[in-house]
Amino acid sequence: MADEAKGGGGLSFHPMDQFQVKPLFGTYGDPIHWYTITNVTFWLALAVLAVLGLMVLTTSKRAVVPGRGQSVAELMYGFVYKMVEDVTGKDGIKYFPYIMTLFMFILCANFLGLLPTSFTTTSHIAVTAVLGFGVFFAVTILGFVKNGAGFLSLFWVASAPLPLRPILALIEIISYFVRPVSHSIRLAGNMMAGHAVLKVFAGFAQVAAIAPVAIIGVMAIYGLEVLVSAIQAYVFTILTCVYLKDALHPHH
Repeated sequence: MADEAKGGGGLSFHPMDQFQVKPLFGTYGDPIHWYTITNVTFWLALAVLAVLGLMVLTTSKRAVVPGRGQSVAELMYGFVYKMVEDVTGKDGIKYFPYIMTLFMFILCANFLGLLPTSFTTTSHIAVTAVLGFGVFFAVTILGFVKNGAGFLSLFWVASAPLPLRPILALIEIISYFVRPVSHSIRLAGNMMAGHAVLKVFAGFAQVAAIAPVAIIGVMAIYGLEVLVSAIQAYVFTILTCVYLKDALHPHH
């Protein structure tokens, strides 16, 4: 929002206030315990319910001629299934339920965050880090379970000249352990940046002199955020598939 700054005629914007964690019941500033229901947990729960509603309720009475809900669910299912199959191969199909759950949760959480007065849970690194490190530990454990010590060949570029292999191995190791950080920060950063810009333009829209331009800007950025929400869910998911492929087939 925009309001007149105290002691002057300027404008004061607080675009980052929308990312504050607040108790759902009570006032801001009250202590938050592990059992406290906050705006974050509330919208996380709504994202889970949205996934269940779309993928379970709309397909509970499947028909030969699908309705709109069933059509969307089948479209999402086919899209992610094809992605997993193309990137990881037939060996990765058995892990499709996990990847499908990740995609649908992130997609629903991103879209729910676009609703007025909502909270974008995927803008918090605490949420995306759980998702990113979950993928990291899952594929690392799977890699050792499937390949044993052979999983370490992922870091040894056998096709490179011998003198370069130790240097490349060090780079590969660093790159591997940076994966969960980049995986989680990419999603949180994109969602936070877009919503902050949207809030700034919404604040300018209250100024009569520039309101028309600001409103057009809000509409344009909102449309862009819809696209970004879908793209970020896709990027997170396809990177998960790439990491899974490395765990299943570590040899360069």
